[in-house]
This record gives sequence, C-alpha cells and structure tokens, in this order.
Amino acid sequence: MKVLTNILAVIVGFLAASVSVYLIESVIGHNLFPLPEGADPMNMEWIKNNMDKIPAGAKVCVVIAHFIGIVIGMFIAAKISKTSMIPAYIVGAIMIIATFANIVMLPKELWFTISDGALTFIGFLLGTSIAKKQISNA
Repeated sequence: MKVLTNILAVIVGFLAASVSVYLIESVIGHNLFPLPEGADPMNMEWIKNNMDKIPAGAKVCVVIAHFIGIVIGMFIAAKISKTSMIPAYIVGAIMIIATFANIVMLPKELWFTISDGALTFIGFLLGTSIAKKQISNA
C-alpha cells in the first residue's frame, strides 16, 4: 500500500508543480506582462527567435514560477506520502531537469540563466525543508 501511495504522491506532486508553474508563468505573467503582438508562446522556434522581444517582467515570472513550482510539488508529494521523502525528491529532480532543459533549449540573457538555475536549487532546498516537516508530523 505504501508503494502505491508513494507513486500517487509523485504523480500528484508533479501535477501540482506543473499547474503552479503554468499559473504563475502563463496566466499571471502573460497578463501582467503581455507578449508582443503576433507572439506564439507554444512555438519553441518563435520563442528562440524572439527572446529579446519578451518583456523582462514575463521572464521574472518564469523564474518565480520554477522556484514556487518545485517547492509546491515537493510539499504536496511529502504531504501525500507521509512516510517517505523519496516522492518529494523525485518531484524535485523532475522539476530541476525540466528547468535545466528549458535553460539549455532556449537562449537567454545571463541574468535569466543564472537566476533561474540558482532559484531552482534554492527551491529544491526549501522544498526539502518543508517536505521533511510533513514526514516528521506523520
């Protein structure tokens, strides 16, 4: 039973992280800092070729989204598992890999690359701390 609970914890934790990233990056970020006319945020080629036209505020929202997403995902995974940190670590690892894939695939300014990478690791550390508290309370 614990194995199924931990599998569920990983799935739900990852979904929570993904939804958090989407809401902060797309819903909040794109409404506060609209993309230029004719932008296609679902088209990686458009993004690669037009990174300089994306507002800095939207980029900051991406960095914040990656940070918050990893923390929320790890928290939810630990909250569901209650007995193991492994699901939280798996969710954290998936989010780190996704963030660094994004960093590698898209050309970014140095500040964006450094802050996104650094805040992802800080998010992992904070997520670990918060997740451990969920395990010890079980």
